[in-house]
This record gives sequence, C-alpha cells and structure tokens, in this order.
Amino acid sequence: MTWSHLLQALVTQAAIGLATGNWWAGAAFGAAFFIGREITQAEYRWIEKFGECRRANMPWWGPFDLRVWAKADQWLDWIVPSLGTCLVAGLI
Repeated sequence: MTWSHLLQALVTQAAIGLATGNWWAGAAFGAAFFIGREITQAEYRWIEKFGECRRANMPWWGPFDLRVWAKADQWLDWIVPSLGTCLVAGLI
C-alpha cells in the first residue's frame, strides 16, 4: 500500500507542478492528503479501541495517541509520500 500511496502522491504533485509551476504546492497537497487519511484512520482505531465506538468519547488528541499507531505500515503510509514528494520538489 505504501508504494501506491507514493505513486498517487507523485502523480498529484506532477499534475499541480506542471499546471502551476509550483512543485512545492504539489508536494504539500500530495503529502497532506495522505497525512489526513492516516489521521482519520487513527481516529477510527481510537474510537473502536478506547471510545466505546462513539465519536463523542474521543478527546482531541485521540488520533495522536501512539497506542493506535502500532504497525509500521501506519507510519509509512504517510511518511513515504511526504518524503517522496519533498525529494522531487527539492530536485526540481
């Protein structure tokens, strides 16, 4: 999944970069999409594990609770696209 996230972020970055000439904006959009996606998934994991399946029980810091970030792929799914798009923007 991590590699498909990287590819999707790079395609998005290229589309924005070619259309606007601002490759850093493309990097920000591509990275932000996957960061937001993983935080949302962490929210759902927190609600299921600790919030008695009720969103109202989740504190603001729930998605940042390290107990719901137990697997490496949960980290890599946002780190790899972020680093990849920043690398491309930096090289261009």
